[in-house]
Amino acid sequence: MTESKQTDGRVSRLTRFWREWRGFVYFVIAMILFRSVIADWNQVPSGSMEPNIMVGDRIVVDKISYDLRVPFTLTRIHQWSDPDRGDVITFPNPRDDEVYVKRLIAVPGDVVEMRNNRLIINGERATYRQVEGDLANQLSSQLHQRSLRTHRLLEETVLGSTRIIMESRRRGNPMTRSFGPIEVPSDSFFVMGDNRDNSKDSREFGFLERDRILGRAYAIAFSVDTSKYYMPRPSRFFTDLE
Repeated sequence: MTESKQTDGRVSRLTRFWREWRGFVYFVIAMILFRSVIADWNQVPSGSMEPNIMVGDRIVVDKISYDLRVPFTLTRIHQWSDPDRGDVITFPNPRDDEVYVKRLIAVPGDVVEMRNNRLIINGERATYRQVEGDLANQLSSQLHQRSLRTHRLLEETVLGSTRIIMESRRRGNPMTRSFGPIEVPSDSFFVMGDNRDNSKDSREFGFLERDRILGRAYAIAFSVDTSKYYMPRPSRFFTDLE
């Protein structure tokens, strides 16, 4: 067989492949672009956002909540809103670019501080109420820690934003339980995990720049219990994040 015939054969096979599979190739490209620009779903490997986001949850992230970006970059094309206190956001960690999910605690210009794990923003002290009864039992049964003997669940309210947080009953690290007051600089934010004594957040890596925020996590698509052979947790399917 001549070299020309061999070349023609290869071209013919590539042409047939493209005709048969081009729909699938277009679909894959469209899905990759969709996840980069419009919305994504992320698996949660750690308990830093417990009890609201648990190990084994798959969260849905709206990547156009605040702005539109060039695919696969942090370059912003257009911005239509800013994150607000209480939003659950995703971002690449400033230190290692690993994608994190945390709660936005303070916005530019806010003065934030903590005293013995109690949050104070702009001089307003957060109020706390212990979560008890059926809700506490339900969350406790799903938590990675498996017991509330070592942790307590608290409803935290400050500046109109309310969420359930978890803290250790032990004294914890005094360096992360008390800090400030510090003022959040312009175009930056202060983020923390809802599991206050088990979270790497702005207390460790500092303020989060606005350009690093990828989107807002607003729901749990589905969930599996990693401690029980990845059995599904139907009660967490299609639930909104508070």
